[in-house]
Amino acid sequence: MKRVRWGVIGSGGIARRRTIPEGILPAGNAELVAVYGVNPRTNAEVAREFGARAVQSLDELFGSGVDAIYIASPPDKHLEQTRACAQAGKHVLCEKPLGVTVAQAREMIQVCQEARVTFGTAFMMRFHAQHREALRLVREGRLGQPVFGRAQLSCWYPPMPGAWRQDPAQSGGGSLIDIGGHCIDLLEMFFGRVRAVNCVIRRVVQDYPPEDGAVATLTFENGALGVVDTFFCIPDEASRNVLELYGSQGGIWAAGTIGQESGGEMTACLKGALPGYDALQERPVGGGVPINPVPVNTYRAEIEEFGQAIIEGREPVNSGSLGLRSQEVLAACYESAHRQRQIEIA
Repeated sequence: MKRVRWGVIGSGGIARRRTIPEGILPAGNAELVAVYGVNPRTNAEVAREFGARAVQSLDELFGSGVDAIYIASPPDKHLEQTRACAQAGKHVLCEKPLGVTVAQAREMIQVCQEARVTFGTAFMMRFHAQHREALRLVREGRLGQPVFGRAQLSCWYPPMPGAWRQDPAQSGGGSLIDIGGHCIDLLEMFFGRVRAVNCVIRRVVQDYPPEDGAVATLTFENGALGVVDTFFCIPDEASRNVLELYGSQGGIWAAGTIGQESGGEMTACLKGALPGYDALQERPVGGGVPINPVPVNTYRAEIEEFGQAIIEGREPVNSGSLGLRSQEVLAACYESAHRQRQIEIA
């Protein structure tokens, strides 16, 4: 196999806006074959737009000659759809969160393991070129001992009739699980596993059941601390979507790298060794070195990595275990918010 033939479940939304046109179509090892969605009109439009076959059922999708399925439906449907894909012998790349509970995420991994199909989580922000460069610096020890990280992702998401993200039964929660999951995953990529969380969730502005804002403080196993702040009630253009990584030998900070785009600005100020004490604590304005690697489309990168893992018969970088881990930390955050205390993660 040199090209993976893709089918899509949930052809509207992020699949239509991003993953099909920016990921599957331009990927060097991918081919879009068929799309399926609950809205027949939208599904037909997506098929025509991208030169795919519009199918009317999962059975028809599985019989269309596809090798792998990208699932972009609401999270409450992910388990049953993943089970159906696995039973049909199809590899699965699923949007996050994998489910609305940890148990659902764990079962999704299990059914794919039993069927011997590859299973992955669509954490495309891990593939951002600047995030990869920052990760290289951290792994090389250039940051020193990790001390503190912050990841922010916010947007304006007003009430909309029928929006599944605004129904906790379908989404599992609000801004924290939907976009905050990306932030937690990125900080774990840089600093390792979180061992404890403190979290506060609020409905500040928007009039729908789940939270429109959340702040979580994280304690990592290596002793570093972190903060994730994520809101559905801040205008898009007003949110910097910052990433900050600090250690004993310096800092890396960015704006605009967390999100759906492949751009943003990143700067590093790394000392190269433990600095001496400066009583004046001088901080030159504009210090640091820009980090400007060649941009990479994150959607294309995640599709190509997952497809290559299928072709080579190996575990993908964007594995299902990342999705399960994310679900475990998120569940601890919600428990912390409801019980108003710190929660240790087993």
